[in-house]
Amino acid sequence: MIPRYSRPDMVAIWSPESKFRIWFEIEAHACDAMANLGVIPRENAEAVWKAKDVEFDVARIDEIEAVTKHDVIAFLTHLAEHVGSEEARFVHQGMTSSDVLDTCFNVQLTRAADLLIADLEGLLAALKRRAFEHKDTVRIGRSHGIHAEPTTMGLTFARFYAEMDRNLSRMRDARAEVATGAISGAVGTFANIDPRVEEHVCDQLGLVPEPISTQVIPRDRHAAFFATLGVIASSIENIAIEIRHMQRTEVLEGAEFFSMGQKGSSAMPHKKNPVLTENLTGLARMVRAAAIPAMENVALWHERDISHSSVERMIGPDATITLDFALARLTGVIDKMLIFPENMIENMNKFPGLVMSQRVLLALTQAGVSREDAYSMVQRNALKVWEHRTDFKEELLGDPDVTAALSPEEIEEKFDLGYHTKHVDTIFARVFGE
Repeated sequence: MIPRYSRPDMVAIWSPESKFRIWFEIEAHACDAMANLGVIPRENAEAVWKAKDVEFDVARIDEIEAVTKHDVIAFLTHLAEHVGSEEARFVHQGMTSSDVLDTCFNVQLTRAADLLIADLEGLLAALKRRAFEHKDTVRIGRSHGIHAEPTTMGLTFARFYAEMDRNLSRMRDARAEVATGAISGAVGTFANIDPRVEEHVCDQLGLVPEPISTQVIPRDRHAAFFATLGVIASSIENIAIEIRHMQRTEVLEGAEFFSMGQKGSSAMPHKKNPVLTENLTGLARMVRAAAIPAMENVALWHERDISHSSVERMIGPDATITLDFALARLTGVIDKMLIFPENMIENMNKFPGLVMSQRVLLALTQAGVSREDAYSMVQRNALKVWEHRTDFKEELLGDPDVTAALSPEEIEEKFDLGYHTKHVDTIFARVFGE
């Protein structure tokens, strides 16, 4: 992944140095287990650990691989250069390359998941803080992009919180889905390696043994993992789209923080563009792009092929690094986001009183008017407001059919904003707990 959209902790998980360190640990723990079972001499297993503080030479491994055309063999050859060929002769005993590659990949994915879980927790904290800060900040709700009825900015933040809280649960489930390891040998039968070796290696690496592997760990697990990343990315875009709409000049109910010295346009000095949330929309597309190839990886030939390998070398780092960056960026946007309550009220009143039409409709039906007639009465007055920007309440008060059913006081009462926010506390209790 390019440095522009990367954070160091996530990048480190996918570095060649980290990969080879995990490969070493898999091999060394396997040797320990085999020594415990009496399969190999104890001194050989202990000798392998002489390399525990070694900085594996990536360039040297690449040099060997250029000849062997096999990455795991290249690594094992380099390991033997540190341990000694005689001492290392039992390394990889009864194992196959996928035992190392798949188990390592799942270690990397679980470590990446831990960072993403922490990212989501940070985002949730920011959303919760802003939700309570603006619990009673009234704004217009929109359906189809058109004014609907009043809501609050707090409810907007709260619904994003609830969505991301679901994503946190999904991410934890996805972590559990890929937290398996396999040290089962060729075609997964354990013919040349004891299942207890797998149990020991997995225990040491924080994984659980794959119940049945066919030389590879089943890729439905990884498909579920990357699909979860895609869902989280879509939720990021959902929030980003709302903020981008709010920052539009003719709306301006909220905006990204604009720092001192920041420039919005190379041509137009007046511009303040929602560049961060537009960027998040693009990053979300890239994370989602990993989901389809991950699903296509599920179907492999017989006990294994390597059609999945090239895919995972790309989508593993790219999707997790991008999502980590996106979650951190969105958290910063939410934390510093500017809110303009006055503009919210001004926008709501662009067509004075119009957003109270349903209250009037219901009141007329409760007063004995048929729903068809009530709808017609309300709509004809509403259309006058659309066309002439008159005041909806005044139009109603001047309509004899309406005033025949409702008194002026009853009409006046239908324009109380508090009516629309009376259950905000109930919703907050559902989302955040009592």
